[in-house]
Amino acid sequence: MPDPYFYQPADGHGLAHDPLNAIVAPRPIGWISTVSAAGVRNLAPYSFFNLFNYAPPLIGFSSMGWKDSVANIADTKEFVWNLATRPLAEAMNASSTAAKEDEFVRAGLEAAPSRLVAPPRVAASPVAFECRLTQLIRLQTKEGRDLDQWLVLGEAIGIHIDPALIEEGVYRTAKAQPILRGGGWGDYFEIGEAQLFRMRRPE
Repeated sequence: MPDPYFYQPADGHGLAHDPLNAIVAPRPIGWISTVSAAGVRNLAPYSFFNLFNYAPPLIGFSSMGWKDSVANIADTKEFVWNLATRPLAEAMNASSTAAKEDEFVRAGLEAAPSRLVAPPRVAASPVAFECRLTQLIRLQTKEGRDLDQWLVLGEAIGIHIDPALIEEGVYRTAKAQPILRGGGWGDYFEIGEAQLFRMRRPE
């Protein structure tokens, strides 16, 4: 077996494209809707996103830079996570613009009111979590140097699910056609029933 390709990230990877986000992949997409204190809507996807706790349900995303999503959440303490699906992939991508405009309008998406928080939901998304901020953390290097990287953690206080995705009391993951972020400049993956396998935890 050949020796593994080894590199120290501080010295660069020496490849055509950074392999890190292709290795830790595919990753769920944090499609985050917020409103500013002045009521301006914002919608943006984040590829550093995941669920971190069951009860209470805590989700989080990390932003490279103090972007509008983070600024809005810091001000209002609220956000909504919207499930990105294959039918919504192009709209999700269109909402990733850095331009100062309403991403709902730019992406041609209808907004739906939330029940417990001010930010709207993506009406066409089959799942949405209404969240309140629990922690906003500035990430650091091993030396303790602050990065312009911000981890936002929030508690889901209200969850919307399209009933068509629930069969016999079980949420069917693949039926929603969720998409996930891979590596490279634009790699995505879709979850389908063909990828399903099951294992029980050992007793």
